[in-house]
Amino acid sequence: MSETRQPLALPQDEKVGVLLLNLGGPDSLEDVQPFLFNLFSDPDIIRLPRLFRFLQKPLAEFISAARAPKSAEGYASIGGGSPLRRITEEQARLDPRILLVTVFSFSQARALQKSLETKHLPATVYVGMRYWHPFTEEAIEQIKKDRITRLVVLPLYPQFSISTSGSSLRLLESIFRSDEYLVNMQHTVIPSWYQREGYVKAMASLIEKEFSKFPNPEDVHIFFSAHGVPVAYVEEAGDPYKAEMEECVDLIMSELRSRGVKNVHSLAYQSRVGPVEWLKPYTDVKIKELGQNGIKSLLAVPISFVSEHIETLEEIDMEYKELALESGIVHWGRVPALNCDSTFITDLADAVIEALPYVGAMAVSNLEARQALVPLGSVGELLATYDTQRRELPAPVAVWEWGWTKSAETWNGRVAMLAVLVLLVLEIASGKGLLHQWGILPS
Repeated sequence: MSETRQPLALPQDEKVGVLLLNLGGPDSLEDVQPFLFNLFSDPDIIRLPRLFRFLQKPLAEFISAARAPKSAEGYASIGGGSPLRRITEEQARLDPRILLVTVFSFSQARALQKSLETKHLPATVYVGMRYWHPFTEEAIEQIKKDRITRLVVLPLYPQFSISTSGSSLRLLESIFRSDEYLVNMQHTVIPSWYQREGYVKAMASLIEKEFSKFPNPEDVHIFFSAHGVPVAYVEEAGDPYKAEMEECVDLIMSELRSRGVKNVHSLAYQSRVGPVEWLKPYTDVKIKELGQNGIKSLLAVPISFVSEHIETLEEIDMEYKELALESGIVHWGRVPALNCDSTFITDLADAVIEALPYVGAMAVSNLEARQALVPLGSVGELLATYDTQRRELPAPVAVWEWGWTKSAETWNGRVAMLAVLVLLVLEIASGKGLLHQWGILPS
């Protein structure tokens, strides 16, 4: 763990804020479709070629309408909504009222604001969700009302990805650019923190604790399951997510090895959607493969999630557990998300403190020259750094060609698909049409 620090000597007129960024999730079943619409409206989630970007919102409307019934079933199975907002707010600040209704003990709920106070840093912690309340825009408005002068932006994604931290930072960039107060406010971003000692130790401890629940701990296969991203994000857009995820798993396993744990492990990727290729191996395919290879004890580790939500409580705990048992795996376990783990929260507080000395020092262009335990930078600076290798994902074809060519055939298919899409969007908007008459879409 990090060494004890002296109290920060901040000017009396300074007001420090910490903005936690997360995905968000529907609070009720009625919120599922609008939440999905916000998700699929994001161009960092569905990256359309420039020619088709005018279809972003109609396409989001179609996909959200099509996926909402099944998604609602998943949220119904975990209590009728996502616990992500509640857990993130617990991570942000310790409220005595929360302790009356949560399953976490006081020691586990040492939330970030309380931890910062114990480290002699009075700061206000805000929560900004990308796709549901409280939206990032709402958090920014409160930050302005509170007259914050120094802001540390902390995405609650351990590893950086264009589709998670990158999307939130792009939104912040657009908000900052259009607001004079925000332009003049000193801020620092911690884009990823999977390499931090406190996070690594906390994850290793959670894994180690779960071994005691298996009859033969030495035979348990440690199965890391991360949220996937399309392969094109990594290979064509320069997304560092895959490399950071693999390094993260290596760091956790190195920590476990230092504790005498010699178990075999593997990494797979879950939650893929759509027809494009996503990072492999896929979690469901890998589970079947492990079962076929004679693995009898499997411990699932949700490595890209720090809070319980639909992808841990429903996808892993229900769908993947059932698949594992059907595949011949006898003993199943799952490592809980970090939530308000005290080691984890304390380490996040240390990350914030380490980031503060660099606030206002954004003139230094070389990020590596001034990073301590975390890579730091401003919103615009970090996006520029990641964008040096991030290229526009290619359009369906590069040029138009006349004649009976592969390009022309592709364009014919694209035009046909576009026509079908337009008809579907119109049918959804009007509530009338053949799909409604046939019962494929609800009236």
